[in-house]
Amino acid sequence: MNIEEEIKQAQFKSPLHRLIVNLMYTNNWLCDSQMRLLKPFGLTVPQYNVLRILRGQHPQPVKINDITERMMDKMSNASRLVDKLVSKKLVLRTECPSDRRAVDVLIDEKGLALLKKIDEAQDHWEVQFKAYEGQKADELNDLLNEFRNVATDD
Repeated sequence: MNIEEEIKQAQFKSPLHRLIVNLMYTNNWLCDSQMRLLKPFGLTVPQYNVLRILRGQHPQPVKINDITERMMDKMSNASRLVDKLVSKKLVLRTECPSDRRAVDVLIDEKGLALLKKIDEAQDHWEVQFKAYEGQKADELNDLLNEFRNVATDD
């Protein structure tokens, strides 16, 4: 279904406006789909993002500020997310030995095991986008990167 049908809007003021609305709508659609995928695992999308960041650095710990810099949603409160993951016993939070003001965060075995289960569900979910593997995916990634790189935040 095209964007006009999805949001029941017959026309846009320009092709660029249509693109921007379509990107925003598609982002929300993907986020909602990921939220539904993660719900049975008891995680939110930002919590999942933190776990993936920590897995990428494993076995090295990561400081909260470094997590914040790497998050997809820059508005997320990484410290609060880490607290939630600590309470779920998926990560460990310790005082940084080299800087007592900093906190080191490390994914534990339970967190790694959960991510492995989610990876299987994610792989199954991604099958629906198989038509975009390879060159199509590379081209779309290039276009999205270019789009972000020319945009300026006011």
